[in-house]
Amino acid sequence: MSQAKIKRFYTTVAVLSEASDGGFGVTLDGRPVRTPAKALLRVPSRGFAEAAAAEWAEQGEEVDPGAMAMTTLACTAIDLVRVKQSQVVQEVAAFGGHDLLCYRAEAPADLAARQNAAWQPLLDWAALNLDAPLKVTDGIVSVVQPPASLKSLHRAVAGLDVFELTALSCAVNAAGSLVIGLALRTGHLDAAGALEAALIDEAYQADRWGEDPDSARRREGVAADLTAAARAFETLRA
Repeated sequence: MSQAKIKRFYTTVAVLSEASDGGFGVTLDGRPVRTPAKALLRVPSRGFAEAAAAEWAEQGEEVDPGAMAMTTLACTAIDLVRVKQSQVVQEVAAFGGHDLLCYRAEAPADLAARQNAAWQPLLDWAALNLDAPLKVTDGIVSVVQPPASLKSLHRAVAGLDVFELTALSCAVNAAGSLVIGLALRTGHLDAAGALEAALIDEAYQADRWGEDPDSARRREGVAADLTAAARAFETLRA
């Protein structure tokens, strides 16, 4: 969805459901919202549609698409992910081969301890709940993960519908971790927990040296993406 603001052109916002396909949409002054590619904006749960409708209702004199995360996720799912779903599955599942949580600092010791305390329980969860034990290494030298684990992670991603896949892609790319994304998807992590796990290194540097503007902007972007993904997962589970 374009990030350019436009003048608000509607008064009323409502959620639309149609028994013919069981999906839910959003109407503006009674007219259904369409995606940038002109497809009907249709989502699989009322909660998702209500969240998107709330974004339209909250706009002021100008409509700011950049402040409409749920609508953007829905449009991305319909216009982009749906037409290349298998490619997106491959791209997202590939993060399992180089997951952030598997690469620990060699030094300083207190950073390594922080990483281990935050990341190892998530890897233990993935081993138990996803049948995907992953190897850990120190430093940045690549570690080859067990093929069976990578297959399990691929199955977990491939089993998602297009809307969950879109939300997962958003979370995984923001966090740099497939395990964090899948933990967020199942509710094992909330958005705050996912953000904390994803930015251990950045938080450590900020505690030591202070946070610079670039790091602050990155944190805000990651937080926004993880919050949007968590909200999407929540509404799709309901």
